[in-house]
Amino acid sequence: MNKVIKNKTDYEETLSALEGLLDLNPAQETPENEKLELLTLLIEDYESRQYQSIPPNPIEAIKFRMEQQKLNPRDLIPYIGSRSKVSEVLSGKRSLTLSMIRALSSGLGIPTNVLIQEQNQDDIDWDRFPIKQMIAWGWIPAPEHPRSTRSEEILRPFFAEAGNLQLQAVFYRSSSHIRGRSMDDYAFTAWSARVLVRASANPPAVKYKAGILTKKFLREVVQLSISETGPLLARDLLREQGIQVVVERRLPRTYLDGAVIMTDKLSPVIGLTLRHDRIDNFWFTLTHELAHLSLHLDNESSIFYDDLDMEAEDDPREREADYLAGEVLIPDEAWKQSPACHLRSPEAAEHLAKLLNIHPAIVAGRMRHELKAYRLLNNLGGHKKVRKLFPEVFWR
Repeated sequence: MNKVIKNKTDYEETLSALEGLLDLNPAQETPENEKLELLTLLIEDYESRQYQSIPPNPIEAIKFRMEQQKLNPRDLIPYIGSRSKVSEVLSGKRSLTLSMIRALSSGLGIPTNVLIQEQNQDDIDWDRFPIKQMIAWGWIPAPEHPRSTRSEEILRPFFAEAGNLQLQAVFYRSSSHIRGRSMDDYAFTAWSARVLVRASANPPAVKYKAGILTKKFLREVVQLSISETGPLLARDLLREQGIQVVVERRLPRTYLDGAVIMTDKLSPVIGLTLRHDRIDNFWFTLTHELAHLSLHLDNESSIFYDDLDMEAEDDPREREADYLAGEVLIPDEAWKQSPACHLRSPEAAEHLAKLLNIHPAIVAGRMRHELKAYRLLNNLGGHKKVRKLFPEVFWR
């Protein structure tokens, strides 16, 4: 579609082509980038003829449409994802993702060119990255002349090592989905890049194939938990399926437990922080991220970040990932039939764990969660049993 847009059918076809190119994020002065610019101009021309009264600022455009259609913030949940996300978008604290843009444009008739705002690396304050922490942890080398070396000069090689990661894609939350509290954008972006730097240094020999993550396979992964080195065995098994698992310490002012990142559809990377050094936390976080990979990762949402201390609220994708992870770890039917469902005893936890061939810490974690008794059966939780398996991480 490289012609003047005359009707809604032409518009939707051109919009679809534009979204595909945006997902590719083509480099400057390439045929793909030239086509992207052309399609943008065609869409802008059509939308300027159709929606002349829409304000040019994306937030103002959303508020304008809300006023026109007598909508309240709750009415935006189907397009943006949750009450908290709606609040953050309307206040300017959260950028629109491509999936939000598509939904708002389709559902509310807001022009795409209004919602898509050009972001430039010149907007980034390089001094706000946690450079001292990154040097101390061995993420980046210390500059020979620190007083005369600019932060951007120190950091650009680091981000270049992240391979297909585009700095703007993470920093501006493009194509990403975040569950949890507000985080420091710069620390958040640095951690994401660090995970991909480590992943790109040793890629798996095979490519990931969609459909491999069945319940049966996921349960086989979880049953590795009975071994003291279960997390390492799981990492190796997933690697054989083209899925990389990278454990990396979280930076201050972030609240990450895990993330799953698709730099392309054949190379998923799961990042885990081990923020809580417990066996049950490791296995729930890993299974939750695998659930996202199985259920949700596509061209619209290429990154999921999770702070699992926070409830899923009204986000259906988080509820779906929580449910699948729970079913893989301890199926509801087995839970309801087990004494662990109502008895607070280590014997009950160990009985169900033996039945399912999983670590008792996983059952103890389910018992604590169900009963909201977070000190229950702490001796079964596997405290300080996971980080020591990953000595390559700077835990000190």
